[in-house]
Amino acid sequence: MKPLQYTRPEDPEAAVAVMHSRPDGVYLAGGTNLVDHLKLGVTAPGLLVDISRLPLDGIEPTADGGVRIGAITSNTDLAVHPAIRERYPALSRALLSGASAQIRNAATVGGNLLQRTRCVYFRDATTPCNKRDPGSGCAALGGYNRQHAVLGVSDRCVATHPSDMAVAMVALDAVVVVLGATGERRIPLEELYRLPGDEPETDTVLVRDDLVVSVELPPPQNAVAGYRKVRDRASYAFALVSVAADLTVSDGTVTGCRLAYGGVGTRPWRAHRAEEVVLGSAPDDATFAAAAAAELAAARPLDGNAFKVPLLCWTSVAVLRELTELATRKERT
Repeated sequence: MKPLQYTRPEDPEAAVAVMHSRPDGVYLAGGTNLVDHLKLGVTAPGLLVDISRLPLDGIEPTADGGVRIGAITSNTDLAVHPAIRERYPALSRALLSGASAQIRNAATVGGNLLQRTRCVYFRDATTPCNKRDPGSGCAALGGYNRQHAVLGVSDRCVATHPSDMAVAMVALDAVVVVLGATGERRIPLEELYRLPGDEPETDTVLVRDDLVVSVELPPPQNAVAGYRKVRDRASYAFALVSVAADLTVSDGTVTGCRLAYGGVGTRPWRAHRAEEVVLGSAPDDATFAAAAAAELAAARPLDGNAFKVPLLCWTSVAVLRELTELATRKERT
């Protein structure tokens, strides 16, 4: 048992100052990810900086018609908030499809975005894992890799990002507001995450003392939106594949589309190539299949997860077909 120090700063600036002075410190909010890692021996910090009581919760409108979400807002509060359910339904559905109600009650928005992979080898300190122990190897490459990524992978890491919420937020063009030692800055959520490359131990572009204080969503852009998650059982399971999308159809042509994939990428995967194929095209299954194929052309499946390529294609087509029907109905009314 390694002894831990614990502190509870009075404000965000104090939290950042503490972390800046302690290279062995980590932030603690809901603890649904960190506490597991402490128990498993995946991480061993010397100091826990408890931010759970800082004034960083709440959901409020922004001047441009969007929404600002405090970083320690619980996943449950975000999922059931009337403005989120009505204006950002894909986000609400993504949140409700993740974990159990008890975990959603404790988990925070910032923690969800920054959670680390659920790769079985990362969580098993007795096995090689470049993300946990740089240079030790990647046991998943030749081991059990059914849950692993096919997009954005490298020869050093094939672990997926596990968040449902982050997939929906990437599709919504969310922006993360971060407070660091040099002040506040804004980072598009898609740019927050790094591909593993040769340094899979570094998940994001944040430096160690950076504190996520809020997430901002722009006003909804398209007519209809949805989120679908395919998993091994009906609940309490991570995505094999997932699709977040919004869509606008005008006079038989797709005039607006945003797509993001989960369960298949080393980070929440914005499907830019697929969007390019869909935009300006007829909203039919052939177009949607071609779009998914364009995005998946760069896929590098392993023996255990090759099924994810056709599964994601089918799921993406099904989601976009359903949204097309809703968008067309909405256009007529």
